Amino acid sequence: MSTVSLIIGASGAVGTATARRLAAAGQRVHLAGRDPEALAPIASEVGAAGVHTVDARDIAAVKAVVDAVADAEGRLDAATNLAGSILLKPAHLTTPEEWDETLATNLTSAFALLRAAAPRMRETGGAIVLAASAAAQTGLANHEAIAAAKGGIIAMVRSAAATYGANGVRVNAVAPGLVRARMTARLVDNEAQAEASRRMHALGRLGEPDDVASLVAWLMDPGTTWVTGQTIGVDGGLGQAHPRPRG
Repeated sequence: MSTVSLIIGASGAVGTATARRLAAAGQRVHLAGRDPEALAPIASEVGAAGVHTVDARDIAAVKAVVDAVADAEGRLDAATNLAGSILLKPAHLTTPEEWDETLATNLTSAFALLRAAAPRMRETGGAIVLAASAAAQTGLANHEAIAAAKGGIIAMVRSAAATYGANGVRVNAVAPGLVRARMTARLVDNEAQAEASRRMHALGRLGEPDDVASLVAWLMDPGTTWVTGQTIGVDGGLGQAHPRPRG
């Protein structure tokens, strides 16, 4: 029986790369996101089993999508939330609206998937993968709001792994560094900023979507049976290594 998987935020760069990997592995992939037109090309490319419109910040709407997939397929084996945002501002310049939006887009969306998917996996086991960030594990200037949101995901993963482990439900997170994507274009398209970031990553380059997707797909694979409660960095060494010297 093919593994049934759900990707929320599937039209993003990492979501698209993950969909390709899961489909290539023979999984029945369901794609979800806010813009059905953005989902259509990747759905066609990978032969998606289903396409679902959802605002990942809406807890009830996420539950409705998870239930629809699980009911239609008779099971849900793996699910990931790759919806997110990035806000680079010091705390004193972050507006209340920006704070609320950052928490909703990153932390609330992750909680929404966990809340909906874990109960549907209790009988058969499964894997839930959430998106944290190297910024939640490394002190980076002007990252207060996003670090707080992503740090909440890391804490939630540890707790959820303990809560649902007895049911065979694995809960993990990936923690990327700076990855080339639409939402980071303002950073990576500025050569001075991109070079400064490259120097902060021990491997000396920015991340590509497939760098992260490879780890997400591995954590969603039914063969990865003894990994839970982990936040794994896929960050070119940003979170653990010293910056590269100039020259």
